[in-house]
Amino acid sequence: MLTCKLRHLAAAAAAAVLPALAWAQAVEVPFFYPIAVGGPITKIIDGLAAEFEKENPGAKVKPIYTGTYQDTIAKALTSVKSGDPPVTSILLSTDMYTLIDEDAIVPFDDLVKTPEDRAWLNSFYPAFMENSRTGGKTWGIPFQRSTVVLYWNKEMFKEAGLDPNRPPASWNEMSEYAQKLTRRDASGKVTQWGLQIPSSGFPYWLFQGLAIQNGTNLMNPAGTETYYDRPEVIEAVQFWVDLSRKHKVHPEGIVEWGTTPKDFFERKMAMMWTTTGNLTNVRANAKFDFGVAMLPAGKQRGSPTGGGNFYIFKKSTPQQREAALRFIKWVTQPQRAAQWSIDTGYVAVLPAAYETPAMKKYVSEFPPAAVARDQLPFAKAELSTHDNQRVTKALNDGLQAALTGTKTAEAAMKDAQREAERLLRPYKK
Repeated sequence: MLTCKLRHLAAAAAAAVLPALAWAQAVEVPFFYPIAVGGPITKIIDGLAAEFEKENPGAKVKPIYTGTYQDTIAKALTSVKSGDPPVTSILLSTDMYTLIDEDAIVPFDDLVKTPEDRAWLNSFYPAFMENSRTGGKTWGIPFQRSTVVLYWNKEMFKEAGLDPNRPPASWNEMSEYAQKLTRRDASGKVTQWGLQIPSSGFPYWLFQGLAIQNGTNLMNPAGTETYYDRPEVIEAVQFWVDLSRKHKVHPEGIVEWGTTPKDFFERKMAMMWTTTGNLTNVRANAKFDFGVAMLPAGKQRGSPTGGGNFYIFKKSTPQQREAALRFIKWVTQPQRAAQWSIDTGYVAVLPAAYETPAMKKYVSEFPPAAVARDQLPFAKAELSTHDNQRVTKALNDGLQAALTGTKTAEAAMKDAQREAERLLRPYKK
């Protein structure tokens, strides 16, 4: 339930109207966006930029498609060093500390001027702001945000004698369901897995759901400590390993992030963990009845948030920052946030978006669209620290060592923690 304060802020955001504003001279706003050139998302972004320019003469928002998130942060930091960064960019929310440490971005608190601006700044879901604020300042604005959710094939549930409308609510149930859903041929070869949790690409992110469900997050809010070797974390790793090695309901070794949805479409497995950002993809490509649910609970429910924030770069003119802020406010207005969610599957980032007629209609016709929103009260900040890429790599390496059997869960996590502590030592005050 939203508090009265949140309801007030959501109402303020919903009521906010951005009057057209013209600049005396053309203001160009180079905008790094993390996707390869081409495809439906680029058409949406190009359309938003064109619509904004039409309403705000003189502003020239210039989307530049920069590949993956990893490609985009590398290009952004390189451009900062060369003195020619973008004015704004969508980068991972977890890049916040890196961008601050590089003195690359400005806090939004320094840019907002009116009570309406401040109401807008406080109108987003609190769970998303955990990865957008630090040190009392707001450094990122949520845009394409997500959580991890469970997808399941209802037809396979029926065939296994399970209620197709009742997803597993706990770790024990998920393991029991997966055993019933795993099928083998006469030679013993698996023809259908019960469950897949990807362990390439973003292994830390999928794993973080297990850690939170087992009672702990992976880092402190200041981004200066990690907790990779806590007993709850080691237990969560062991649970993941046991799904394949003990229960034999999950593929052994590394499960590819990119092919997991394809395996789901091809009926190679019955349940998968992946981003809610795959919702539109699954809806378009699954040729069977499927369900979407919050992740099952261990000691508690939980998921990390994920996805990208808007940032504004310091090496830009006041006019460029003003135009970028205006574009970011414009594109996160409730009706646009709602449409973005409908078009892409990402979570609409502010409560007021779910009060719009378009979103109410969409959710009534397609209830899975509300699952990620409903999971937000149980969501925690995604793993983010200073020197984030290397600190996260330490965990990824440990997880893959445990999943491939080259180290025990305990040894893998203790090694990962030692490396993280070494990397974070300079940031401790």
